[in-house]
Amino acid sequence: MHKPGTDTPERFPARDRFAEGAQFVAGRPAPGTSGRTHAVTDPSTGEEVYRYELAGESDVDAAVAAARAAFPGWAAATPGERSDALNRFAAVLADRAEDFARAESLQCGKPLKLTREFDVPGTIDNTAFFAGAARQLQGQSAGEYSGDHTSYVRREPIGVVGSIAPWNYPLQMAAWKVLPAVAAGNTIVLKPAELTPLTSLLFARAAVDAGIPDGVINIVSGTGPGAGERLVGHPDVAMTSFTGSTAVGRRVAEIATATVKRLHLELGGKAPFVVFDDADLEAAANGAVAGALINTGQDCTAATRAYVQRPLYEAFVERTAALMETVRLGDPFAPGTDLGPLVSHAHRDRVAGFVDRARAYATVVTGGEAPGGDLRSGAYYRPTLVTGAAQDSEIVQSEIFGPVLVVLPFDTDDEGLRLANDTPYGLAASAWTGNVYRAQRATRDLRAGCVWINDHIPIISEMPHGGYKASGFGKDMSAYSFEEYTQVKHVMFDNTAVVRKDWHRTVFGDRH
Repeated sequence: MHKPGTDTPERFPARDRFAEGAQFVAGRPAPGTSGRTHAVTDPSTGEEVYRYELAGESDVDAAVAAARAAFPGWAAATPGERSDALNRFAAVLADRAEDFARAESLQCGKPLKLTREFDVPGTIDNTAFFAGAARQLQGQSAGEYSGDHTSYVRREPIGVVGSIAPWNYPLQMAAWKVLPAVAAGNTIVLKPAELTPLTSLLFARAAVDAGIPDGVINIVSGTGPGAGERLVGHPDVAMTSFTGSTAVGRRVAEIATATVKRLHLELGGKAPFVVFDDADLEAAANGAVAGALINTGQDCTAATRAYVQRPLYEAFVERTAALMETVRLGDPFAPGTDLGPLVSHAHRDRVAGFVDRARAYATVVTGGEAPGGDLRSGAYYRPTLVTGAAQDSEIVQSEIFGPVLVVLPFDTDDEGLRLANDTPYGLAASAWTGNVYRAQRATRDLRAGCVWINDHIPIISEMPHGGYKASGFGKDMSAYSFEEYTQVKHVMFDNTAVVRKDWHRTVFGDRH
């Protein structure tokens, strides 16, 4: 274990960097006006690292007004101009990569190796991808579909987008919200989670420094009730994109529906990890541990339910438990740390509650407790493996959002796939097998927006991310995301120059 705060460079000077406030409107930082403050804490120590005034409704109104004012000019920019701006943006992000990595690790408790090797490079790559995709916003080619007319399709920006991002991947989720919106010609107001606003603010600052016009990207740092609901319900916001829990997603949908705006939801997950009896046991066990524990399990695509065919079940449990016990908890800024704390002590206690309640009906094979010693002041929780739970139990059906993996056996392929689909969620899933026919069947039958074969978690900018069922609808990343952020317009030209068309007979009859 590594003691937080010892023998490490300065983590990130949040107080100095955001001294002017945690709002970013019309290209400039500003304080909030709600009259209430919020503390950003380092979850590895519980210490306050930054305190800011939360956004109130007037801050949201100002940000929406800035986005609305910037929209005509940004929408009129050519695809090449938007592409060039996003390429410059990617370059600025790359120059500031270490800053972003340290700020993300500080506010989230992520190991620095995760932010350096996953969060930040993924965001830079996503920005570079949308720089290219901005040039590919095309409608259907022209054609004479009625014989007398030429039709074509325009793909146009929607307007001001109001987006809400979660606390588990603040930087990447800011990018997933902002990039397709602005690449398509929209402007945006983003509300990050109040726990983790730092990298969203850095992201917006980098965009302005890259030459993206003031007001195109705005940040309001506030609570859901105080700022989020105003943003979703604002009459000048044409679209809402939300990533978070299914419960909050329902509330967002209720508010958005009242104002008849476009809605994109990426909600909760409870990803199944199906291991058939011909799978490579060592690969599956390693994949399960990595897939369950990435970002301390605070990932809506994390492996949470492993269904293992009976011949491999006992060996899988034994090997997975052994691997979990090798994972090193510690200071996120220490090079030897594999797993950091959860985002807050309150969330750590929520995760522990699921495991503690499960002891009445299941077996905790390893983990199931917060560490003591040097880590006792942080929001840490040991990697946890649970067996013996029933399919309809809380720990199998509910999203825990922590480093907890439940393992259940199955007998037939039909049973394994049926159990995998047996939750309200459908964001991601994986299947492990050496048989191509089993693999193909799994990709068809698993009801999830992403299905991996013999791996779990990897994502790429070119491919879409989004769910089935209670995991929401719509796509992040890839060119498919433009379906969320553009309007399709049919344009039709008469080619005949005839005054009286044939169809006019329905009005004029036989009169000439």
